[in-house]
Amino acid sequence: MNNSLTRVYIDDRQKEIKVPSGTRLLVRRACKAVLKFENFQYPAEVSVSFVDDEEIHRMNLEYRNVDRSTDVLSFPLTENGEYEVSPDTGCVPLGDIVISLEHAQAQAEEFGHSFEREVAYLTVHSMLHLLGYDHEAGGLEQVRMREREEGVLKQLGLPRGTTYVLD
Repeated sequence: MNNSLTRVYIDDRQKEIKVPSGTRLLVRRACKAVLKFENFQYPAEVSVSFVDDEEIHRMNLEYRNVDRSTDVLSFPLTENGEYEVSPDTGCVPLGDIVISLEHAQAQAEEFGHSFEREVAYLTVHSMLHLLGYDHEAGGLEQVRMREREEGVLKQLGLPRGTTYVLD
């Protein structure tokens, strides 16, 4: 797969957290790393939106009927591993990722790692959802997804206990 053909669109729709330099690049790298790790054979399109807790709460209630904020939401455009190439772009539209930067900042502090690692983790986690992984039922699927998350983060140089530093 040629990762250079993959498109990652990023939209900052919140005002609470100033997006640190390099975060957009890190999100793009994380998306592409998941596709490479999973041997995804097509150029892809992914939309990533940064939102505040209020907006993600509203979306969580509207789309999942869960009345609370959350860290990330995934909206896959594919089902059952069937991918359709967009005639306009030549890419497979995988779906949308919505990340609450307020949640990401709080969780980074809670877990004792950098904001950048948390955003990368949430991106990787959500990308795996877009590719059909699901941890909701627990068990083996949850273990498989967690192993893949850590494998991708390690490839990005962000294993547990480290931080992402821009040169």
